Amino acid sequence: MTEQEPLARVIGVTRRRIHQAVTRRLRVHRLNPQRFWVLVNLMEAPGSSLRQLAGRLQMDEPTASRIVAGLSRRRLVSTRHDALDRRRRKLELTTEGHKLARTVAPIAKEVRGAVEAGFSDDEKDALRRLLRRVVDNVAALERRPAASEPPRLAEAKA
Repeated sequence: MTEQEPLARVIGVTRRRIHQAVTRRLRVHRLNPQRFWVLVNLMEAPGSSLRQLAGRLQMDEPTASRIVAGLSRRRLVSTRHDALDRRRRKLELTTEGHKLARTVAPIAKEVRGAVEAGFSDDEKDALRRLLRRVVDNVAALERRPAASEPPRLAEAKA
């Protein structure tokens, strides 16, 4: 890659490289990266609600629900009612889920370490701040209609 590559391309390549590294390391555990990160995050934040988990992983709730359902079918995750709010369900790793999460946790540590290798604390803080801005910019883009979309009915009448 050149120094003047579009940022979106550099970010996309970065994401794919991380995804490939995680996928290769998970093959033996019969996990895909999404299920892996859900397990690791439930180990790091036990008792999370689906909404909290989705927020932590920056994914929509239907996607998080689908992943949790798959992990539940494998008997790795269970749900229980929140004692304070019966409408809310808390996600918990089962005994097998804890065992697998502890087994794969070193992969998360290895990948996170590789991503941050060679950066000073100030550089990591700056990169986090800049990447959060990218996330916010893309979220703002998603709120606007795409140039190729026809105008919405309300906008067409204006």
